[in-house]
Amino acid sequence: MERDVLDLEEIDATQVAEVGGKGANLGALARIDGVRVPPGFCVTTAAFRRALAAAPRSTSALLERLSLLRPDDRAGVATLSAELRRALEAITVPDDVAAAITSALARHGERAAYAVRSSATAEDLPTASFAGLQDTALNVIGPAAILEHVRRCWASLFTDRAVTYRQRSGLDHRRVHMAVVVQRMVAAEAAGVLFTADPISGHRRVTAIEAVFGLGEALVSGQAHADAYRVRDDAILGRSIARKPVAVVAATTGGTEARAIAAARQDQPALSDPQILRLARLGRTIEARFGRPQDIEWCLVDDDLQIVQSRPITTLFPIPRAEDQGPHVYISVGHQQMMTDAMKPLGRSLFQRTALRPMDEAGGRLFVDVTRILEAPASRAALFELLRRSEPLILDALRSIVERGDLLRAPPDEGPAAPPPAGGAPLSIDPDLAVVVGLIERNQASVAALTREIQGRTGPALLEFIAADLQELKRLLFDRESHQVLMTAMEASGWLNEQMEAWLGERSAADTLTLSVPHNVTSEMGLALLDVADAIRPHPAVVAYLERVHDLGELGELGELDLLEAIADLEGGAAARAALGDFLDRYGARCVGEIDITRPRWRERPAALVPVLLGNLKGLEPGAGARRFELGRQAAEEKARSLLERLRALPDGARKAEETQRRIDQVRCFTGYREYPKFGLVRRYAVYKEALLEEADRMVAAGVLRAREELFFLTFEELEEAVRTARVDEARLRRREEAHRADQALTPPRVLTSEGERVAGAYRRDDLPAGALVGLAVSAGTVEGRARVVLDLAEADLEAGDVLVTAYTDPSWTPLFLAIKGLVTEVGGLMSHGSVIAREYGLPAVVGVEDATRRIRDGQRIRVHGTDGYVELLD
Repeated sequence: MERDVLDLEEIDATQVAEVGGKGANLGALARIDGVRVPPGFCVTTAAFRRALAAAPRSTSALLERLSLLRPDDRAGVATLSAELRRALEAITVPDDVAAAITSALARHGERAAYAVRSSATAEDLPTASFAGLQDTALNVIGPAAILEHVRRCWASLFTDRAVTYRQRSGLDHRRVHMAVVVQRMVAAEAAGVLFTADPISGHRRVTAIEAVFGLGEALVSGQAHADAYRVRDDAILGRSIARKPVAVVAATTGGTEARAIAAARQDQPALSDPQILRLARLGRTIEARFGRPQDIEWCLVDDDLQIVQSRPITTLFPIPRAEDQGPHVYISVGHQQMMTDAMKPLGRSLFQRTALRPMDEAGGRLFVDVTRILEAPASRAALFELLRRSEPLILDALRSIVERGDLLRAPPDEGPAAPPPAGGAPLSIDPDLAVVVGLIERNQASVAALTREIQGRTGPALLEFIAADLQELKRLLFDRESHQVLMTAMEASGWLNEQMEAWLGERSAADTLTLSVPHNVTSEMGLALLDVADAIRPHPAVVAYLERVHDLGELGELGELDLLEAIADLEGGAAARAALGDFLDRYGARCVGEIDITRPRWRERPAALVPVLLGNLKGLEPGAGARRFELGRQAAEEKARSLLERLRALPDGARKAEETQRRIDQVRCFTGYREYPKFGLVRRYAVYKEALLEEADRMVAAGVLRAREELFFLTFEELEEAVRTARVDEARLRRREEAHRADQALTPPRVLTSEGERVAGAYRRDDLPAGALVGLAVSAGTVEGRARVVLDLAEADLEAGDVLVTAYTDPSWTPLFLAIKGLVTEVGGLMSHGSVIAREYGLPAVVGVEDATRRIRDGQRIRVHGTDGYVELLD
């Protein structure tokens, strides 16, 4: 029989369903030797469900309506949440529940003061914190007051913030229940929070403590600044003692009040050094019991440390698993691939199979372990030279790790360090467009052969075929001739920028020289979408339909056939359908986050292109694509002619002009190919995916999977096993789905250590205007305009002359570049997609601007200094 009240001593960590996350954690804390927990009890979820059953019938209907709302429907959430709160606050606590609470109070002290706290079943869990979203009341005295606050805690399950948090976490409101913790108050001399891992850096061996005089409410409410201490290995690393003019204390009549601290004591520390170290050790004991870093609330009473709450820290980025216990340094793959979102297991495992080096996984992202590279001077120099041009923030972070000397081991004596590579000179080849054409044709032929040969394969034979073809993909990606083309283009571009500045004072000369280069499949894709817009433009019925679909927010619902057939039935729709169909035949394998095979391709959801098409129709004139390309080509030719003429006038000018001409030819010939290997990868992915989804449909029909999308939560190796045995681990799939939702909320670091430390790099420049946002200069020029902060390509609403500000861009964002005049991203390097296309289109661009999407407001006027690498905020 379910009980309405349980004492904390009766509860353990397994009883989340009965007492919620907070109650279960307190019960577990009370069972740890050496940990003092104030006594109390928990009003269980059984009591809540009985109270909910007594609520008006309309409550169930309100819950059903609430479950159907989108997280961004703030008005709807606010209205329904308020109605639910009013309904719960109005109910009467059932008599037997009230009797059980009164009986528990009699055991613990009927006239004592208590803290009454919510404890939801989705609260204080490893993947969902919910900290501070629901009700807490301090210093509650008397049965009547406690019953009133129990009712308020029940109602607080439906605060606006709690409802929105659950929606974004994928939790069903109807399956979340509320328990209430009733715990004896303590007359705290000091209180605060303790994190067993540094919440800022993520370092797992650093304890962070904050402390105030009186109750911790002063810290939570912001009424007082807190002392801050950092502890590692039983030593205090640092301390910051705040002025604390007030303390929050228990009022004699109930509740709390702020009380002034004597002036002589305001600057005194809230804790002594022995208390700090004792508290840190206590935190490690609690962490060991729960098996993960904890956020702990504590009180100090007569030199006795008591724990009133402990919850997992859910914001820490996970650490990759290593085979040994030694130190490790990892760099993010996603920051180099312009895909920092969490990937599903199938996507990660397939991408890992195409890599030259092993990759580790953490938080749904991929990382490369560079520890051994950093420990050896020669390989470290080569890595640093590569990062110097491409990822300066990663470079600076790695340098700081090497310089501080507290993590890496000394390598074996290998003699003097080898010099950095000489700019890739041994790989440089003569300009020859036939080389690029040959590489593209071989790639296309390989994809065509794959498309033919995969037909008709099912079951284990299909998986074996894909596994073998992944080796062909890997061969194409790391083909020596292909690598020579890419490195030659990069080296020639760097040479031109360096030498033209040295000889002529001309900065970023290569940026103009790369305008409208041939065979850039990604920029050609953007221009091709302009042609689609031109095909749609003469047909008002088609334009009106696209606008209506966009305005109604139905883009995600339309698949390829749905959209194309809907267009075909309209006046002028045949021409529009043919143009869009031809575009999808060529580029439908692309999508946002395309290195993850599980992401929906444009062919699957062509409506994702509608916002860009509408932007092209609104902001660009007919024929804009061909004109833009021709103007870029002419500008590049003029720049080349000007540079060569000026060089010939210099001492030794003939030789300088001859060498410069060769480098210009290399840039013009080879730069466009930079985008093709990835295009070949995503085209193969599209072929694999179509076949794998057909296999998933067969598995659904056989009862192996419940839905085809479950396929994405299996690794490739697990999928091979599932196809062979016709069995999957359902519990594992559910855990994977839940973990993916949690991973999506995490922000991956560029550099991460095996101690969990996020090591941040910096640009270390002091030549910038006050308030400027620094980044990496990747495309020359200066432009001023309205910032449009866009986090989702499907929600882009750009006008001609806007500056696009976003987290990162991959090839799917290219069509937007035609409607903007500048680019700012948080992630990127000199040769990342956005940088390459920005240079080709002549857009001033700065990438690698930390937190740009938060520091720049949507609609704010900004100035982008693409030559000097910074952004000014103008209003």
